[in-house]
Formats: sequence, C-alpha cells, structure tokens
Amino acid sequence: MNVSRLQGIGMTSQRTRERLVRRLMEEGISNTAVLDAIRSTPRHIFVDEALESRSYDDTALPIGFGQTISQPYIVARMTELLIETGPCHKVLEIGTGSGYQAAILGLLVDEVYSVERISGLLVKARKRLRELQLHNVKVKAADGTMGWPEKAPYDAIILTAAPNDIPTELYQQLALDGRMIAPVGEAGAQDLVLITRTEQGFDKVVIEKVSFVPLLPGSQ
Repeated sequence: MNVSRLQGIGMTSQRTRERLVRRLMEEGISNTAVLDAIRSTPRHIFVDEALESRSYDDTALPIGFGQTISQPYIVARMTELLIETGPCHKVLEIGTGSGYQAAILGLLVDEVYSVERISGLLVKARKRLRELQLHNVKVKAADGTMGWPEKAPYDAIILTAAPNDIPTELYQQLALDGRMIAPVGEAGAQDLVLITRTEQGFDKVVIEKVSFVPLLPGSQ
C-alpha cells in the first residue's frame, strides 16, 4: 500500500479523522489514549475502496462475508472499558474481522491475539496490520468460541460478535482481575456486558444496548 493512501486525502484525510474524534468526544468518549489511537489509525484502509468516503462516519460498514466493521463509537467505548481500570498487557480478541479493532488495541497494549473464523477476512486483516507495522498483533484462523488457549491467561478479552451465552472456554482464559467486554444475546436484544474475574467468581455489569453480528462456531 502506498504512503498517500495510508495518509488519506479528501474524505479520508487527517482533518476528517479529527472530525470523527470530536464527534466521539461529544458522545462521551473521554480516554485520551483511545482518542489518540482512533485519530492515528487510518480506518479507510480497513474497508473496500468504494466505501472509503464513508469510513470516518460514525457507522458500521460492510466488509463482506456478511460481516461489518464496527461503528467507531462502539470500538472506542469497548476499548475504553477494557483499559480504564488498570494495566492491560495481553488482550484476546474474538473476531478479527477487518482488523480495525485489533489495530486500535495494538497501539494501546503490549500484546494482542486475535482469532477469525473466516479465512478470507483474515488474509486481508493480516496484510493491513503488517502495513501499519503493528507487529505486536498476532492473528490466526480459528473457532472463536474456543479462544486461543495456548496464549492464556489474558488481562482482557474482547468479543466483536455476539454469542447467546459467552463460551466457558473464554471465561477460563481470563486472568484474575481480568476484564471481558462482550455483546451478548440474540439479534435485536443484545446487551454490551463487562465481566471482571475476581477471587469469588465473575462480576457482570450491563453497559448499554448494542447490535452485532452473531458469534458462530467453526471456521471457513
């Protein structure tokens, strides 16, 4: 990818990114590190060229295979919730998708491990992450419901697709005092929940209503 496309022009320029950051601040995103990561990450390279002019709108966009790149507000909100309560060195992401959420995390934590069940998406995401030189982000094709047990435990786990119930395997891979942020529930009735692992078990807080694609088992 050439440097000019990474930097962006017109509707993908730095000025356009600044407008998105201001909008996120107006919507309640306050973590400076998260806002800086959004500001410096070229979201337009994570969508098809035909959609680049909409890439800094605060909306989800299709990325093929029936999947979407999440709305910037949701990316920022989920990231803010993961890192606001303490150090977060190693993160597991379930659902690489376009790679955008992983890229944001890669600027904020030491290690990111991301799994994606759709190989066609994974190939593109890996290429984008390499172009951004985010060498601390590792991705692999796998069944997201199983996590990435070889790299566990994780300080944080983030799901970018919604299960009806969070798989037991993911709870098991969360470190003590670790946080997991996930959309949970059937389409049209999903809650964003924040789960913290304590010595007594798992504490859960419902954050807000959301809409995500379903988390499906297997790989393709």
